[in-house]
Amino acid sequence: MDKEKKGQIITQFRLRENDSGSADVQVALLSERINRLTEHLKLYPQDRHSRHALHGVIGQRRRFLRYLNRTVPERYYSLVARLSLRE
Repeated sequence: MDKEKKGQIITQFRLRENDSGSADVQVALLSERINRLTEHLKLYPQDRHSRHALHGVIGQRRRFLRYLNRTVPERYYSLVARLSLRE
């Protein structure tokens, strides 16, 4: 992910002015990475290393979402709706 795209995601999902590490931002960045890895695996289905990395990133995002749901459910539901993760 290039620097511009990452900056756009951070500004879109941040909670405060200098926020770059909140759970919302992390979930958004991980979702972008998941989308990129998924597209890569559509082109190269035999790439086992990328598939392993994808499973790790999915687990990381799941843990962040579980944390958000446990601590601040309102932010969890709004984030899921903004990213359209569950339908």
